Amino acid sequence: MPVSSRLNSLPATIAHVAWPLCGLLLAVALWWLAIHGLGRDSLMAARFSPERTWLAMLELASGQDIWLHALASLQRVGFGLLIALLIGVPLGLLAGSCATFNRLTSTTFQFLRMISPLSWMPLAVMTLGVGEAPVVFLIAFAAVWPIVLNVASGIKAIDPLWLTLAASLGANAGERLWHVTVPAIAAHLLTGIRLAIGLIWVVLVPAEMLGVNAGLGYFILDTRDRMAYGELMACVLFIGLLGFALDWLTRLAHQRWSGA
Repeated sequence: MPVSSRLNSLPATIAHVAWPLCGLLLAVALWWLAIHGLGRDSLMAARFSPERTWLAMLELASGQDIWLHALASLQRVGFGLLIALLIGVPLGLLAGSCATFNRLTSTTFQFLRMISPLSWMPLAVMTLGVGEAPVVFLIAFAAVWPIVLNVASGIKAIDPLWLTLAASLGANAGERLWHVTVPAIAAHLLTGIRLAIGLIWVVLVPAEMLGVNAGLGYFILDTRDRMAYGELMACVLFIGLLGFALDWLTRLAHQRWSGA
């Protein structure tokens, strides 16, 4: 029986795990083949082999360095996302509810959204100096646009009859905002947060090369300078695992809220 048929014949829960696991095993097999097959004559390629990376991952997981760097990165992600929410949610509410404001700002927002956050790195360093401030700025800049656009989309998707009904029941503006608007846009906001985290995770590593002394981006530079290539590859995989976990949590929150 073909492998695909066997997987399809498994119970749904097991098959849900089996398919991704097979995909991961295939990716590792291709990685091993690339190193020991195509790159067998390269001493540098051998330093990035799955075996060395696995040993390095076990060593890093048993220590505290990688966890301290991850904590520093997550703190920056949290601060940047908080700033993006504080800016993006009000702007999204205005853009979705006020046609004049939307016409005035939509082109500007779309223009700024298309500028790579990393292109602001020199300006961020010149104006904010090196350290935490430019990193948080770049993270917030990357995260704010998905939040603005999704909140505005959520506002536009609200059935006007809901607001009319709330007003007819005597609800004031604050009550309509809290009891009608906020629940209606929550799923859109969670979608914006999920997209924002994806962009943040792309920006985070190069942003942490701006003079900070902790973080996953800093740790990658440190392993390169120490020529600890097994640790470097292990850190790359750890970044992927941590980013996947954050995306899974936001996806789970979205599913719980939307009832999907």
